[in-house]
Amino acid sequence: MTAETIVYDEAYIREFSKERNEPEWLLELRIRGLKLSNELAMPKPDKTKIDNWNYTSFEHQVAAEAVGTLQELPQEVKELLDEEQPEGNIIVQRNATVAFKQLSEELKNKGVIFTDLRTAFQEHSELVKKYFMTEAVKIDKHRLTAMHAALLNGGTFLYVPKNVEIEVPLQAVYWQEDPASGLFNHVLIVAEDNSSVTYVENYLSTGSGKESVATIIAEVFAGPNALIRYGAVDNLGSSVTSYINRTGMVSKDGRIEWALGQMNDGNTVSENWTECIGDGSSADAKMVTIGRGKQIQNFLVRVDQIGKHSDGQIFAHGVMKDSATGVFNGIGKIHHGGTKSNAEQTSRILMLSEKARGDANPILLIDEDDVTAGHAASVGRVDDLQLYYLMSRGIDRLEAQRLIVHGFLEPVVATLPIEGVKQALVGLIERKIQ
Repeated sequence: MTAETIVYDEAYIREFSKERNEPEWLLELRIRGLKLSNELAMPKPDKTKIDNWNYTSFEHQVAAEAVGTLQELPQEVKELLDEEQPEGNIIVQRNATVAFKQLSEELKNKGVIFTDLRTAFQEHSELVKKYFMTEAVKIDKHRLTAMHAALLNGGTFLYVPKNVEIEVPLQAVYWQEDPASGLFNHVLIVAEDNSSVTYVENYLSTGSGKESVATIIAEVFAGPNALIRYGAVDNLGSSVTSYINRTGMVSKDGRIEWALGQMNDGNTVSENWTECIGDGSSADAKMVTIGRGKQIQNFLVRVDQIGKHSDGQIFAHGVMKDSATGVFNGIGKIHHGGTKSNAEQTSRILMLSEKARGDANPILLIDEDDVTAGHAASVGRVDDLQLYYLMSRGIDRLEAQRLIVHGFLEPVVATLPIEGVKQALVGLIERKIQ
């Protein structure tokens, strides 16, 4: 069954939802999303035209088999797993179908929920409904969010009860085995009062040659005095057009830390948005990327600070090579009433070739007087003095350039909590800059 033979109309949506035994409220949301997807405009990322990008050619349902053990997975997937936690807390999704999932009895006994979203809709319907596309990422944001709601086919639900601190990372791997498989993936994370959790995800393509689409949305809720560490490495192929939206909501004295390695090879629009709602709330967003070939990427990293004494940190580094284009928009906004707050951001782009293009736009929107704020941005080529220093010590030019790029991206790489994921990102960086 191919994209050309399927009509994604209301009859299709109803049948798809029925097959998955979904609650009535989700069916209604899907149908609403379908209707809105025919009415709403496409998103309009700053300085990037996406009107001609592929968001329609994909296969929505692609067969995939489960595996009995993690050892049955292919090597490129196994390399991402935490060797220190061989029987760890993990979900592996294969072409939008769960291939493997595991959660320790200890965490289950503490009330932790870590499961695929399809199961969560059936077993935790009311809890999911409370948060799903109601506050963080709304269904009517634009055409792609509406389309995402209508065709949602995969994802993960993570719930951490009050006063539960999880010391080991929880991991999800979203594996696109079939290059035509469309990923309409949704991650929902809720950490209640005084809890803490580290979640790490990987998006991985192991096929190529067919056009496809990924609309990826994450909604992350940190309760009062809760801490969420969210790490991600995206590695989808050049034929996948991606829209990625990771949004966090932070309550009083809560904190979200983002560490995002965005290494897709296809055209990508990415939004990372955090709202520091409560007094004393904070967000720390770190992001790195490498663009190559004729790839076009547009990144928005934004922290809205509404509560008093809030803190927002943005750190984005990108490398552009060949004829790639990257636009970085960093926005720190302190709302009226957010006194004693602090907003800081740094955006830097390194270009490795004459045809590469980078654009860094740091923006501060300050509606309050009693605050501190600052920003820095730069777009440039490899520093000749750094090259000279390394080459004067017997290192050839290409190797010196490689070392400079690794050092340039290290501040985000070092923050990833799973060694396998960290090494995978290092390997991706290495392959992309060679």
